[in-house]
Amino acid sequence: MGRIIAVYGAIAGVIVIIGMFISITFVADHGTMGMVAGYLSMLVALLFVFIGVKRFRDVNLGGVITFWKALGVGLGIGLVASLFYILGWELYMWQTGGTFMTDYIAQSVEDMRAAGKPAAEIAEFSAEMGAMAEQYKNPLFRMALTLTEILPVALLVSLVSAALLRRSSFLPATQPRG
Repeated sequence: MGRIIAVYGAIAGVIVIIGMFISITFVADHGTMGMVAGYLSMLVALLFVFIGVKRFRDVNLGGVITFWKALGVGLGIGLVASLFYILGWELYMWQTGGTFMTDYIAQSVEDMRAAGKPAAEIAEFSAEMGAMAEQYKNPLFRMALTLTEILPVALLVSLVSAALLRRSSFLPATQPRG
């Protein structure tokens, strides 16, 4: 089980990091488009939760798995992928000199001004985000916040995978033809 978790978690982790860097490079939008691209890349990467649980069920357990065992394997894969995601974000922060929050706040304020938001609302937003930027300088806070981005997706994919794959009739293992 540990090998399946490590291998499929690492595959999902590498894919989510590649997706992150593609999104940052080509979408370059910290708003809705960036969020959609980011979560879509997470979902694609976390398909390896399903693939890993299915492989464990079919190869290691003879085609039968309980919901809880499947959920455990899925969560394990998801946690490994989440660790890669956090490390990928920290690498990005290191490469850019940690300017993400400053850039994000500046772009958000510019967008608010362009949308004609009142000056008081912009000032309140800037103050709140300034406080958040101070907290974001703490690597442990930043890592915990980054984990909250991917962990709900990993949990959801793990739950769906466990619910589907607990039924041995769902995508049954193929038997080699003799």
